[in-house]
Amino acid sequence: MREYDNDFRSEFFNERIESAACETTGGAMGELAAATTPEAGRRSAGQYVLTKKRIAVMLIFCVIISGFLGTGSAYLTSKAIGNGSYTSWQLSAQPELFRPAAADTSPDADGRLSVQQIIEKAADAVVEISTESVANDIWMRQYITQGAGSGVIVSSDGYIMTNNHVIRGSGKINVTLRNGETYEARLIGSDQQTDVAVVKIEASNLTPVVFGDSDSIVIGELAVAIGNPLGQLGGTVTSGIISSLDRELTIENKNMTLLQTDASINPGNSGGGLFNQHGEMIGLVVAKSAGSGVEGLGFAIPVNTAKTVAAQLIENGYVKGRPFIGIQMRDLTSAQDAIFYGVRNLGVYVDKVISDGARKAGFQEGDMLYYIEDTRIEAPSDLTDALQKYKVGDTVTITVVRDNQLIELTVVLGEQKSE
Repeated sequence: MREYDNDFRSEFFNERIESAACETTGGAMGELAAATTPEAGRRSAGQYVLTKKRIAVMLIFCVIISGFLGTGSAYLTSKAIGNGSYTSWQLSAQPELFRPAAADTSPDADGRLSVQQIIEKAADAVVEISTESVANDIWMRQYITQGAGSGVIVSSDGYIMTNNHVIRGSGKINVTLRNGETYEARLIGSDQQTDVAVVKIEASNLTPVVFGDSDSIVIGELAVAIGNPLGQLGGTVTSGIISSLDRELTIENKNMTLLQTDASINPGNSGGGLFNQHGEMIGLVVAKSAGSGVEGLGFAIPVNTAKTVAAQLIENGYVKGRPFIGIQMRDLTSAQDAIFYGVRNLGVYVDKVISDGARKAGFQEGDMLYYIEDTRIEAPSDLTDALQKYKVGDTVTITVVRDNQLIELTVVLGEQKSE
């Protein structure tokens, strides 16, 4: 058994050397031949001896095989080229095939822009707004509160549109442009009902926004929001789509019809712009839905509404033709507020009588508004919506609760000229 094993190993070893020799050149092959031949010049039956002639034949054979393999490789390479595959030598020979294509900065055939192009077109028109106001604590001590939001330039000479709630009650308003320049602004006018306000800075050659048509947008259209989230990240850009149109929502006791988007909206974005795929402003960002598990619910005032109100604020300082009772309301529809102000019934109360017409009609501070004609008043928005059915100069009957009695008051509606 041992001898058989030795013979097997010897034969196997010789075969491996021959295979390797076929891959070796001239002198090395002679050395291998000498190593496998125990005695030069002796031949035994069945023994194979390499001679110079045979070595020459083997070399010629190897050259032929190498040429065949080279030809096959070239053929396969040419086939690979036809199939779109490239080897290293081809990469160096044809580098232009792998150069990155130049960025396409031209709009689509229908004028659609990339997000980068929208930023180039619209970002300079969006500003940061910071405010300061004086407030009182429970001990009637005054302190300064600060707020922040966004705004949109609507004229090259410094008129800026924002939300009423961004600048409401502010004693000081500052505006910071995209280039970092800061200006103190003055209030031109505000409209609580639509939550639109206009401020003015003394500057020139500003880049105004390009208005789009909010009546022509469709669900699924690109929406890009630019603003100042958290009051510290001016110029932030987020993108999404128009998620819905004509959303009926109640925000701060105002019934509003808004655009919905899934572009990221955060506190501080209020008053910023919502832009379409052409870089045109289609909405004035106003709110977001917040809470556990809530994402992607942002809202904007349609620009057709916002720009109409802004134009009237610039021209008149108020929205003309809006009917007004002549009172300032106090919303005490929550138990906490009712307890704080010491009232028994939840409702909407007269906080201040501010017009001669309302005084003549008999309104008093502390009256609870109960009905306007046949419409029950359960929230400030109920009264606001009901007034939209009337015109300035109309006479309406309003029922109030005073000292646990129902009293009907008749008032001629005036024109609201300020908040």
